[in-house]
Amino acid sequence: MEGGRGYWPPSAAPPLGYDHSMRLAGFAFATLLPAILLVASAAWGGWWIGAALVSIMVLWLILDRMTTLAPREGGEFPAGDGLLALIGVLQLTHIPLALWALTGRLTGWDWLGALVAFGLFLGQIGNPAAHELIHRQNPALRRLGLAVYTAMLFGHHASAHRLVHHVHVATTADPNSARKGLGFWRFLPRAWIGSFRAGLAAERGLCARAPGRHNPYTGYLAGAAGALILSALLFGWAGPLIYVLLAVHAQSQLLVSDYVQHYGLRRAVGVDGRPEPVGPEHSWNATGWYSSAMMLNAPRHSDHHSHPMRPYPRLILPEGAPLLPAPLPAMALVALVPPLWRRVMDPRLPPPLAPK
Repeated sequence: MEGGRGYWPPSAAPPLGYDHSMRLAGFAFATLLPAILLVASAAWGGWWIGAALVSIMVLWLILDRMTTLAPREGGEFPAGDGLLALIGVLQLTHIPLALWALTGRLTGWDWLGALVAFGLFLGQIGNPAAHELIHRQNPALRRLGLAVYTAMLFGHHASAHRLVHHVHVATTADPNSARKGLGFWRFLPRAWIGSFRAGLAAERGLCARAPGRHNPYTGYLAGAAGALILSALLFGWAGPLIYVLLAVHAQSQLLVSDYVQHYGLRRAVGVDGRPEPVGPEHSWNATGWYSSAMMLNAPRHSDHHSHPMRPYPRLILPEGAPLLPAPLPAMALVALVPPLWRRVMDPRLPPPLAPK
């Protein structure tokens, strides 16, 4: 820490890590193990559900402390897109798998445990995968990302994230950048509604400037409605109810991630009224190789905002980037208790900005 604000000191930069195959193995193990255990959970229940929960909620606590996975900057990593596509497809297959298990096959504590486990998989692994996919230049990968977010009943995020969040991050114009003192439970509805409206306004603006352009919000809403109707046809009246529970669970995890990664950070505004360019200091970052691998390097957030098209295996922790005091999953839990969150994070915030 530097000055109590959580900055990554150059002397403590992580060592350069493994070659490409080793790093791909780390990402694959962290993201695919829960997917495999959830298949077994749906089929057999019991301790398989506990194993799935451990793989997402507990394993990072152990493995983060054991070794380091520090991707090098530069170079190509084509296999990373293959893994990314696989994870995206698994989100689309695991939603009906969850509904099949939760609408009659599992009961009691098994039912509750499976609901939590599938929701965590969609939120902590599915959301980062969809996020990576919508930033890809490959049209097929980008469409897969849109499909994943639509299946999560959160299609508008694909527009709001690219057109609003990346443009206005760390300013009052971004609904997903929480100001200092705002608790997560107040932030949650504001961010959901605000990003829906801001994304829609941005898409309408693009359509106005390009006559004939299709507004994707039509597809987001139609896709969500179709998914709910199909869930009712396949799984009865309980299908849409459980589907919405899973979607809300996954969406809240994305929003708590946004909350944690941008809380209290602001870009200075010049005398011309324009904010300064986005820099490493405008996002919170986290260490921990396994938790980062499980979330496809989403905790290396400053580098993503500086280079939105950079593939997840190549993201780094830049010097001068604010560093969270614990891995991202731990800080997400802290954020659920606003007084504790403010006690931990407010002293780490930089001083108020003066106009430039």
